Amino acid sequence: MFNRERLGIARMPTSKNQHTGTPLDSMKRVTAIGGGHGLGRVLASLRFLERRLVGIVATTDNGGASGLLRRSHQTIAWGDIRNCLSQLVDQPLAADVLNYRFNDDPQLAGHNFGNLLLHTLNQVSARPLDGIQLLSRLLNVNTRLLPMSESPVDLVADTHEGFECFGELLVDQLHHMPSDLRLSTAATATPEAIQHLRRSELIIIGPGSFLTSIMPPLLVEGIVEAIESSPAPVIFIDNLLPEHSPAGILPLSERLRWLEQRLERQMIDFVITNHADTHLDLPHINSVHADSTAPQRHDQASLRQALNRAITLLTTA
Repeated sequence: MFNRERLGIARMPTSKNQHTGTPLDSMKRVTAIGGGHGLGRVLASLRFLERRLVGIVATTDNGGASGLLRRSHQTIAWGDIRNCLSQLVDQPLAADVLNYRFNDDPQLAGHNFGNLLLHTLNQVSARPLDGIQLLSRLLNVNTRLLPMSESPVDLVADTHEGFECFGELLVDQLHHMPSDLRLSTAATATPEAIQHLRRSELIIIGPGSFLTSIMPPLLVEGIVEAIESSPAPVIFIDNLLPEHSPAGILPLSERLRWLEQRLERQMIDFVITNHADTHLDLPHINSVHADSTAPQRHDQASLRQALNRAITLLTTA
């Protein structure tokens, strides 16, 4: 668990890409957990950390292009990993290529080039992580992306009425929060993910879809235990706009209470949210701005400032 005395923020040598003089600059290892869009935004905001930054990515998506590949091959979902890569590349054309979706070719219709590329690299690699790392090197992406697990697995929700909703597509269609959320089979985190979490100086969870992006990695065997064993504070980043799901209806305090009940522990130390919630008893700040072109996305500079302020408040409390 987070121990302020063990955080040990020491000044690191600066480089031309660093934002000199902030708490984030001096951190040796930061780990962010979540799904493609929200996690990708966090990683892009902090990519000046380069190899000190690690993303643990949800791999349970069974819809869209990822679902097409998963139904024809026994593979993890590549979509969120590809999404993170596309937000981390420097060249806009590279991002467009990764996100390119085939429409005209009947044999490829609906497939995404980046997903197919990751799947192909996985076929010629010893393990999924090797293929991800190879593509990252080809794209000159220094941030390390780790799948939450290298085994294909699905998300399953149990409703209060006694029904079982199998797969993210059905979980996304729920009208009420489920009574339980689990993985279809036992999934183990990669050794690299466990090691990075245990050695992290900061752990970030969110933003993203609560049930289908944030929760899946936390359900993988070993992830929550590694977070608990880490000296790092855990910061939860809330969505700027309510998501269209049962979780989006709940105030943040109830979502975090649901998370704690499901995981049987309290592990969030600080919250970044712009939504007022009188029942939120965790320390929090609400000064994050939205991107000028997309109100659902955090402005990268504003998000960095909020994280630096949160770290300062945590280490001086």
